[in-house]
Amino acid sequence: MRISAVWHLVVLVALAVLMAMAGTAQSQEIADLYSSIDSADVTLEGDVAGMALRLDLIDEGRLLMTRNLTADGAGTFVIRWPALNAEKGSYDVCAVLQKNGIAVSRKCYNFFYGGVEPIRFDVRDFRADSRGMHLAFSAGDPTVVDIYYMLIDGNRAVYVTREQVIPIAGSNAMPIIKDYAWKQILENGREYAGRVKIVELNHNQSRSFMNSFWAVDDAMITETYQDETGASATVMGNSRVPFEGSLRFILSKNGSALNTTEKRTPVLLAGDDETVEITWNKTLDPGIYLLRTVLLGQGGAVMDLEENVIEAKPLVRSNATDVAKKSCFPAGAAALAMITIVLLRRRR
Repeated sequence: MRISAVWHLVVLVALAVLMAMAGTAQSQEIADLYSSIDSADVTLEGDVAGMALRLDLIDEGRLLMTRNLTADGAGTFVIRWPALNAEKGSYDVCAVLQKNGIAVSRKCYNFFYGGVEPIRFDVRDFRADSRGMHLAFSAGDPTVVDIYYMLIDGNRAVYVTREQVIPIAGSNAMPIIKDYAWKQILENGREYAGRVKIVELNHNQSRSFMNSFWAVDDAMITETYQDETGASATVMGNSRVPFEGSLRFILSKNGSALNTTEKRTPVLLAGDDETVEITWNKTLDPGIYLLRTVLLGQGGAVMDLEENVIEAKPLVRSNATDVAKKSCFPAGAAALAMITIVLLRRRR
């Protein structure tokens, strides 16, 4: 009995080890694959760092193009196919994940190009920039879609999010507008790409759009105020690159600069706004002045500007003695009238 129990225990441990090994092998896999004639994205799962990924674009068994990259970990990777003189028809994309030259996972995806299959929804506008992505789409018939938003750095999607089950009205009604803001802080002067993938759920159709952009800091003046004592300007960030600039206030009269004051703005991201205030050395003398408010970037480039006129008016100063005299005269006259009335009544 003891030998049998020990044997069963050994068998259970061996099975557990085999299951663990199988689980480890399955964890290194291609979880998802999508492609169009322009680009493809593939999602890897598990411990895939250092493994080779190959993607082949195939037309009726004929290899058209191959892309190779090395995975630096799990996640979504994106490649662009070169411009091809593609004909209408069916195409295949096959992805192979290799470790030490041995394929550990394989997945293929088939798509149609050139109107072989009717399009269920229409994308009217798409663009990506330093703020995020803008998308406008509609459909001929009512349907629902999922939308994937991707920020691409090199060949890797550094962020992927999904918006699920979005209804679209039919008859090509007013398009649905989607504005997606990046969650990440972008690096100034770095090239990124924005990619959107729309999956129509009823008929399992997918479309993707992607464009590259250079991340740049940006901001604008939204409001100004100025008078005889000073000035202020409100600045709003317009990029996911941190804006670190300054405001320059130039006060002039009759073409001659009288005062130039420069003050740094707080660090701003898209949607953030802050107000910067300054004061003149003294209250301005009466006259007409020109105030030029300039927003400068880190390198001194002009990002925005606004010009305004200040009409400084003479200050109205009252004479305290005259006011006192004027205020006393009516009171004295009233008292004299009262005395006269009393004397007249006594004589009667």
